[in-house]
Amino acid sequence: MEIEEYYRILDLSNRRIRENSYTTMRFLLDKIDWRDRLICISGSRGCGKTTMILQHISSAFEKNLESALYVSLDNLWFATNSLSELADMHYKNGGTHIFLDEVHYLKDWQMIIKNLYDEHPKLNIVYTGSSLLRIDYESGDLSRRQVVYSLPGLSFREYLNFEDVIDTENLSLEELLEDHKKIAEELAPNKAILKHFSDYLLYGYYPFYKEVYAGYEQRVSQITNQILESDYPAVEKINYSTVQKIKKMLYILAQTCPQTPKMTELYAQLDTDRNQGLKMLYILERANLLNILSSEKATLKNMARPDKIYCDNPNIMYSLTKNINVGTKRETFFLNQLKAAGHEVLYPPKGDFIVDGKYIFEVGGKDKSFDQIKDIPDSFLAIDDAEVGRGNRIPLWMFGLLY
Repeated sequence: MEIEEYYRILDLSNRRIRENSYTTMRFLLDKIDWRDRLICISGSRGCGKTTMILQHISSAFEKNLESALYVSLDNLWFATNSLSELADMHYKNGGTHIFLDEVHYLKDWQMIIKNLYDEHPKLNIVYTGSSLLRIDYESGDLSRRQVVYSLPGLSFREYLNFEDVIDTENLSLEELLEDHKKIAEELAPNKAILKHFSDYLLYGYYPFYKEVYAGYEQRVSQITNQILESDYPAVEKINYSTVQKIKKMLYILAQTCPQTPKMTELYAQLDTDRNQGLKMLYILERANLLNILSSEKATLKNMARPDKIYCDNPNIMYSLTKNINVGTKRETFFLNQLKAAGHEVLYPPKGDFIVDGKYIFEVGGKDKSFDQIKDIPDSFLAIDDAEVGRGNRIPLWMFGLLY
């Protein structure tokens, strides 16, 4: 590789870093220990991985920007040029950090990153990849070398921060259950919290909502297509007809969520068999397009007969169907926020959700009663259309404060 070409790539990197205009920070930015030599950040397209690492580079390397190199591996330059040669040139010219975006577009990326790590002992590597990557199972023996982080979409807490409505730290679930009334009385007054909550469910999950207006739903739909048409084929060998079947499955399920479809009928509609149908369902969950709820921890067997299937988040619901059921929207939000905060959520014999094997939740409107779960210990109602709760009746919006 010629030194002039390296400097050209470095200049492009510096320009991309300097021109990043986002100032609001995601929660994960401060949780990553950037001192680790190999860091993976996975997440769905549109959740802000690129912006976050550009913000970090801009802040951490303000006085020595040329020691850090940012490249996006979906750039056509890598079709005829070698990442290994570029990284080696960066290292020989005093580079200490390299940031690799969209790593799933690089053939044999696992082995290449392993070699970069082993051959350049003073080079720190950060890479981002699609949530479709099975990082823990990939070849290249990265598991004992790297630290993996996952970035979901915006929580309602982050959305409120982005909108300069409320700037507050995230809560633990236990803090929320114990002190929700006091916390809501401190946060909610004069903040039109329910209006902001309604807006968030419509267009606030993906950080790019700040840069689009009337076209937000279309942008979410485009991201769905990009995930299935570009990201997935980059991760695994798949033909065009299978991609179309996966897209059709997503649209069919979006119309019926959260009811459990009759899987054999669904497979017949898609002209596929059970094994291929299960694989497609698994892909949609890994892609953060669906949430599959079962009464037991997720296994391939459970996936064959899920208790309920939800869209991943309400914004996806709005982009896929106009028939939005308010109860489904509430449950979709609850499930999304609890899982993104790291909690195990399963389907209980009574109630809507059991969280961490202990807490039972029913989700509903402000007139929802305890009738279904009144005799169950550690049972709670997540109530929509309420700014402040009482006792075991907790406002639904507050479950968006967990991350």
